[in-house]
Amino acid sequence: MVPSKKVVRKLATIKDIAEQAGVSSSTVSRVLNYDDTLSVGDDTKKRIFEVAEALDYTKYQKKQSKKQGKLAIVQWYTEKEELDDLYYLSIRLGVEKRAEEMNYDIIRVFQNTDFEMSAEIEGIIAIGKFSDSQVNKLTSWTENICFVDFDQLHRKLDSVVIDFEQAVNAVLDYFQTHGQRRIGLIAGQENFGDKSKTIIDKRTIIYENYMKQVELYEEEIVFTGAFNVSSGQELMKHAIETLKDDLPKAFFVSNDSMAIGCLRALQEAGISVPERVSLIGFNDISVAKYIYPTLSTVKVYTELMGETGFDLWLDKVTSERTVAKKITLSTDLILRESTK
Repeated sequence: MVPSKKVVRKLATIKDIAEQAGVSSSTVSRVLNYDDTLSVGDDTKKRIFEVAEALDYTKYQKKQSKKQGKLAIVQWYTEKEELDDLYYLSIRLGVEKRAEEMNYDIIRVFQNTDFEMSAEIEGIIAIGKFSDSQVNKLTSWTENICFVDFDQLHRKLDSVVIDFEQAVNAVLDYFQTHGQRRIGLIAGQENFGDKSKTIIDKRTIIYENYMKQVELYEEEIVFTGAFNVSSGQELMKHAIETLKDDLPKAFFVSNDSMAIGCLRALQEAGISVPERVSLIGFNDISVAKYIYPTLSTVKVYTELMGETGFDLWLDKVTSERTVAKKITLSTDLILRESTK
């Protein structure tokens, strides 16, 4: 079993975020809790989320004094989708911080952004998941490319990923050792940006394999939707309505945004967390520490993923290395108030 770790770093307060974002504390609180009744623009939400992530970002190095070049960061999400799933925003900020330290200019390219490669751009860091045709297009622009959160080593392309098997097993092991043998899954499902194919999420595959191996898999306690708050809320609401008293006492949720929605549905139904249902999310986005109850989750070192992606890209550019590398980062299980 992978031991859990407690968070020891001082937590930035709502007031800290409000001061840096230039908004009220109440606005920050409502944005971090994904309050649908709050009428603020996406620009304000983005500023708040970026400040929250930046305050959670701890590694700073002295900047290079000489301007080095220009780098394109290609995000597989639209800007709007990035606000719904802060995981990829956090990775992007990690890349940008490292690029800034090394004095590289960056060009942000989102899913719905028109972009053409130019000679002044030295390379690309691609964040997220891309179809074969999208990968072909990116690699036709430049050989100096690194994929973050997408394994492309089979195409001899540099990649930075996390150890999903270690992460999911840690969650299921924790529940098992704490007497929870019936563990539900709120799973996420995505499509490539060009809508060419549905992506099968690794967390779902690993969960199914684990539960079948211990002969505890039940298809009726697996619910699948989009990786956002509203989907998580609807899926948990559906689970509550269909399973009633048979609702599992433990749920693994495929990302924190979905888990926030699950918490909301459970609270609306008067189901106590963690007394009746325990929840563990995935990613440890900054918001996980500000909601109530605070969310137990798998800590993915997203800023380090971004840093590592930049460093791997820079190594290829400066060394003219011809052998592709894949770097796999570990995760940690962080226990907070949503588990017993």
